[in-house]
Amino acid sequence: MASKETNQNSLNIFTFWKAQQPAWKTTVYRTSMERLGYKAVLPYLSLYIVLMGATKAQIGYVTSLGMIVSALMAPFLGQHIDRNGPKKMYLFGIAVLLGGYIALWGAPVWQVAALGMFLHTMGSTLGGQSCSNICGNCLQSCDRAKGMLVCETFAAGALGMIGPAFAGWYLVNVMNVPEGTSPTDPNSIRPLFMFCIILTVLSMLLIIFKLDVSHLGGAKRVKRNALKDAIDMMRADKSCAKWIIMQGVNRMPTAMIIPFLQLYAAEVKGASTSELAMMTTCTALTALTCGYFVGIAADKYGRKKVLATTIGLYVAGLAILLATKNTVMLYVVGILAGFQEISMVVSGSVQNELVPHWALGRWAGANGMIGSLIAAAVAAVAGLIYDNVGPHWLFIIYIVAELVIRLPLLFTLPETLTYTPDEEKFQSLLENA
Repeated sequence: MASKETNQNSLNIFTFWKAQQPAWKTTVYRTSMERLGYKAVLPYLSLYIVLMGATKAQIGYVTSLGMIVSALMAPFLGQHIDRNGPKKMYLFGIAVLLGGYIALWGAPVWQVAALGMFLHTMGSTLGGQSCSNICGNCLQSCDRAKGMLVCETFAAGALGMIGPAFAGWYLVNVMNVPEGTSPTDPNSIRPLFMFCIILTVLSMLLIIFKLDVSHLGGAKRVKRNALKDAIDMMRADKSCAKWIIMQGVNRMPTAMIIPFLQLYAAEVKGASTSELAMMTTCTALTALTCGYFVGIAADKYGRKKVLATTIGLYVAGLAILLATKNTVMLYVVGILAGFQEISMVVSGSVQNELVPHWALGRWAGANGMIGSLIAAAVAAVAGLIYDNVGPHWLFIIYIVAELVIRLPLLFTLPETLTYTPDEEKFQSLLENA
């Protein structure tokens, strides 16, 4: 009977919500606000900068630079989070994100818009590091995947559908972009960034006044080398070393797929303004309808199986994108693209189970550093590949990396649903540097 009751409670998202800590709930609210704005501008972000005069290669360089800076900062921020808690670093990431939206909104030339994209990339990464720490510490192991996917369901799902729907309506009905075409004037896209600025300011106020994480942090206040911590973690457990390699592949879509997916759909497949918005809405629909239930499956049947399935569905969507000649099929691509966002969350739940909880900040920093450096290298050449080799090669390279590197390594990891890390292996992190 107990098992049956547990299953029923898992299916009742409202009962699950009530049982969680206030700090986690506040993070869900903030993430939802951020995604509402981001999803509104996502279909047009790269197009906006290209219309201002940038090349695809330059977009790649800007994305790469943002990831390099994030990578260099990540270990130090992780150490700070372990000692002092995540709130200050969370606010720092949101502030950088806000600066990015302000630069994009006010940009007189593409170089300023590119600065905004750089700050957006960096702010999203740094803010996400604190967000991940809160999830890792506030959610129990048996609830972690579905808890993180509750956030995905509402943030990337419900509000992620409203954002692009509003943006598409606004461009056609207010900015008079002709139906059946994509925007040709960057000034028609510009007002959407003010919407993002307002939401980001509100989310910052929410974190300032409502987030209480005073119970987190408190790691030993000794002077340590953050880069040495990252290396020691990889040496401590071979699963950690494998995971960091996998994280490099996991971050590749941020560098070479997401910045160019909508651009590819518009330029190569002929998608219109409404179709670009509908693709993003379809992606959000997947998160809304599938996110929480994927989390339940991951917490019940194993995270490795579920993660592999979501990766496979995303790869299938990209294969359809390459093969299709019908713009209607782009909606299917959008639906399957939603599983990339879900897989990122399931991946995060696995990551948080590989090290002791007192080291989660530094572990997130290590992953952020290596993952961002690999993604930065990819981003630096992604635009060149798009312009000079062929845009389809971006998608082919990523698909091969998933099938040849990430999935084989995934199946060699322990099932973290029933795994407890050996804290003795990580004792070097408690010693003076």
